[in-house]
Amino acid sequence: MVFSSLVFLFAFLPLTLVLYFIVPRNCRNFILLIVSLIFYAWGEPIYILLMLFSTGVDFIHGLLVEYYADQPKKAKRVVLSSVFINLGLLMFFKYSGFIIANINQLLGTQFNIPSIALPIGISFYTFQTMSYTIDVFRKDAPAQRNIISLGAYVTMFPQLIAGPIVRYQTVADQLNNRVETQARFADGVQRFIIGLGKKVLLANNIGLLWDQISSTETSNLSVLTSWLGVIAFGLQIYFDFSGYSDMAIGLGKMFGFELLENFNYPYISQSITEFWRRWHISLGTWFRDYVYIPLGGNRKGKCRTYFNVFVVWFLTGLWHGASWNFVLWGLYFGVIITLEKAFLMKWLNQFPTIIRHIYTLFLLLVGWGLFAFDNFTHLKAYFKVMFSLEDVALYNQMTLHYLTSNAILLLILVIASTPLLKVIYHKLIQSKYSLIIELIIIPVACLLILTLSTAYLVDSSYNPFLYFRF
Repeated sequence: MVFSSLVFLFAFLPLTLVLYFIVPRNCRNFILLIVSLIFYAWGEPIYILLMLFSTGVDFIHGLLVEYYADQPKKAKRVVLSSVFINLGLLMFFKYSGFIIANINQLLGTQFNIPSIALPIGISFYTFQTMSYTIDVFRKDAPAQRNIISLGAYVTMFPQLIAGPIVRYQTVADQLNNRVETQARFADGVQRFIIGLGKKVLLANNIGLLWDQISSTETSNLSVLTSWLGVIAFGLQIYFDFSGYSDMAIGLGKMFGFELLENFNYPYISQSITEFWRRWHISLGTWFRDYVYIPLGGNRKGKCRTYFNVFVVWFLTGLWHGASWNFVLWGLYFGVIITLEKAFLMKWLNQFPTIIRHIYTLFLLLVGWGLFAFDNFTHLKAYFKVMFSLEDVALYNQMTLHYLTSNAILLLILVIASTPLLKVIYHKLIQSKYSLIIELIIIPVACLLILTLSTAYLVDSSYNPFLYFRF
């Protein structure tokens, strides 16, 4: 079950909200825990045990870290134990097959490759549970003494399967002291519907274009069609992921939580460094605070800084999937960010904004190509077409067909990728028409988005979940 399903929208969510608000306040974390486990069990009931195990392990480790607060060496060992167990689970379920397959290829061995189903969202909740013990060790948050409350944090269904990665210190106080209000609930409903529209109406529709182009024999593609394909993929993954983040943030508000933003119009960036400050913010800050800075950050000279950047981006790539294309994708951005730190930003700043923007978008589209293909043969063939290294036309009839049939959708996506609509909204809300906007226009627009999204879900079988492998 995912947020963009009819069962979730019209059965699970309404029943959950009714149950949540009719019970006494001190029972709400328990209700949140139970419904989150049911939500997760809808697709993978057996892996509830894994999540409960992670919760229990980190609950005990958090108490031990606080107990040994005046003995730093022992406290550090407890933290390392927690990290080892959490990463061990992640390695086993997500990377064991990948590791064994590469050993077999490298050494010529024939070890059996285990067929292990990947627990949905394991990369997200593993990072969250690790952040708990680390935050307690750093005294950024107190140890949680109620395992129900910690379980509600770990399993919280709004952000369980597609993020954002919610660090414990962000919600530590909210777990037991949050306040649900009508205004916050209304904001949450609005944010959820906007996210649903981004996912269902925008991401899914441009995703169809990407599927058509990526499944076409490369010999039949033109240069412009191949670039249109990666543009479509880049737009799909943005509206899909940011849509899920919006829905998660909106759901959090309905239950009284204030979750941090995960996207900030990344496609308006003028450098790759800026892009990664705006894209998947929760993952970037997690690696910065728990990997990059502990490694020394930029405090130990340029060579060590560049090494730290490469470590972070190697791990960032690997986090996204057990495949070499993700590692290559991570290192690709690691190289670019290192060059920007070394000299490229100073050079780029001498150019007009439009040049910096084109530079950023070009490198991003190449990066999305690396991300999209886990088959290197297909990747190589597609890139040869993109860069006209094969005897292919600049454009063909397919190009014109895709452009004309998707022109309006592409225009909407481009506009929605910028802050333009947000700027217009804030200007209107501060004008004399503010009451009309708030009481009539916004509710009607939300109702329209919800109606269109529902109609799409009823009529269409295409509703991919891009983050199942994370």
